[in-house]
Amino acid sequence: MFKWILAAAALVAIPAVASAQDADAGKGVFGKCRACHAVGEGAKNMVGPHLNGVVGRKSASVEGFNYSDAMKAAGKTWDEATLDAYITNPKEYIPNNKMIFPGIKDETDRKNLIAFLKTNK
Repeated sequence: MFKWILAAAALVAIPAVASAQDADAGKGVFGKCRACHAVGEGAKNMVGPHLNGVVGRKSASVEGFNYSDAMKAAGKTWDEATLDAYITNPKEYIPNNKMIFPGIKDETDRKNLIAFLKTNK
């Protein structure tokens, strides 16, 4: 009986572990973004705006970056849910924005990337 309870508890715990965000893994996922975006100390705008402090920031709000009209009109706040939707398919989430990136389809990669972005204030 005791072994059965332990096995059941382990099975219940697996989804929680699998869905946990991993900022270290997200740093690796950020490699897909690095060609256009910078994060960390001294980050500057590149082809895309720097992403320091992106979580909680209003869309089209980085000073000195030339945003598309679509991004200026989007009126989004980049919380975890909006970032997740945008990163999944940027062109679908905000049509006519300038970002040419096709998106990150893997949910775990997106969650980890967002966890990494949260560490860069």
